[in-house]
Amino acid sequence: MILAGDVGGTKVHLALYDFAEGNLHAIRDEKFPAHQFGSLDEIVNKFLSGNEQFPAAKREEILAACFGCPGPVRDGRLKLTNLPWVLDARDLSKSLSIKHVFLINDLEANGYGIPELAADKIFTLHEGDANAVGHRGLIAAGTGLGQALLIWDGKRHNPIPSEGGHCDFAARSNREIAMLEYLRGTLKGRVSFERVVSGLGIKNVYRFLREVEKLDEPKWLCDRMAGEDPNAVIGECAEDGSSSICFETMKLFASAYGAEAGNLALKVLATGGIYLGGGIAPKRLKTMQNGFFMQAFLDKGRMSPLLQSIPVRIILDDSCALLGAAAYGEARAAEMGDVSERAASVKS
Repeated sequence: MILAGDVGGTKVHLALYDFAEGNLHAIRDEKFPAHQFGSLDEIVNKFLSGNEQFPAAKREEILAACFGCPGPVRDGRLKLTNLPWVLDARDLSKSLSIKHVFLINDLEANGYGIPELAADKIFTLHEGDANAVGHRGLIAAGTGLGQALLIWDGKRHNPIPSEGGHCDFAARSNREIAMLEYLRGTLKGRVSFERVVSGLGIKNVYRFLREVEKLDEPKWLCDRMAGEDPNAVIGECAEDGSSSICFETMKLFASAYGAEAGNLALKVLATGGIYLGGGIAPKRLKTMQNGFFMQAFLDKGRMSPLLQSIPVRIILDDSCALLGAAAYGEARAAEMGDVSERAASVKS
């Protein structure tokens, strides 16, 4: 078995996998609210201990564990971006009694997961040249804004982690300039793309429209946002047409998202396509299709014809990072001398 984890700023998603005919097969998975636990070890031990539905996992049967985490991993160690945890693969291996433990960037895990996805788990937003091959880019707006480069070596795409979401936000219109000035004031200085294109960013854009542009915030909307997830409310009310401030929020968000996705496409020369991961795009397909994202994506001056040829695809499966972590963990363990569980599952 392989233990895989997708460690996010709000939740930790864990799963156990085995293989069938060379393909990953989920045995069970469970999500945990990250802020209710003091460490990743605590969450993993709870998961492996089982519950009323599933028996405890036999740790000696777990060949390897791999966790996709937000932030840069250095020598098997990292400090999480959105959680007060410091993780070390060596310490985790000892505390969890698992021989091979690997830590990789969460977008790197998503990159390894894309080849594991079924065709119906990818939505094509822009066809581009569907037959083109080459490097790809991966950008994911969720709790934060993750990015990765998927470098084509002639046989496969090799994920390269990036912290590009923390690059400086580039305003492109008078409205975005005004929003940048507002955010510089509220954030006391520098503004990154993550401060606009993320779950946190949606709230920032909404506050700008309310406090600077003075767009109307009706009482019913204020009441809903007080009792529900504000981002979910903003997204729903933008798409059902019930609130102009919510529509304008998601319009600005989608436009900034498209612009940065286009920036990534230029930087990596992503002739093989741009993939959108994270939790926001698949939940807001109507917003992603309303034209604002693609207009900004294509608006690259003399480079616009190049952008027109690049496919843009949305990852619909929220287990993509788990699949990638499991695939990476199995492959690395096999490289280190253990039997490949994937290869062994293929009938000769």
